[in-house]
Amino acid sequence: MPRFKPRNKNFRQRRKRVCYFCVHPEVTIDFKNVDLLKKYTTDRGKITPRRRTGCCPKHQREVARAIRRSRVAALMPYYID
Repeated sequence: MPRFKPRNKNFRQRRKRVCYFCVHPEVTIDFKNVDLLKKYTTDRGKITPRRRTGCCPKHQREVARAIRRSRVAALMPYYID
């Protein structure tokens, strides 16, 4: 007899996301690299959370800091209508 009963028959365990910047150490996070930073913002211009991006905490902080710096430098918008 199994010890633990699965909650749902269709329950599928998700694979943990791997940090893109840890896997590719040659990629640097820079506020001038707008094409890279756009991947970490929503269509409205908000910074996506770590649970969506899959970044480790260190790189998520660097990405958020770079996005804020590029907004101040007018390379990225604060809000998109």
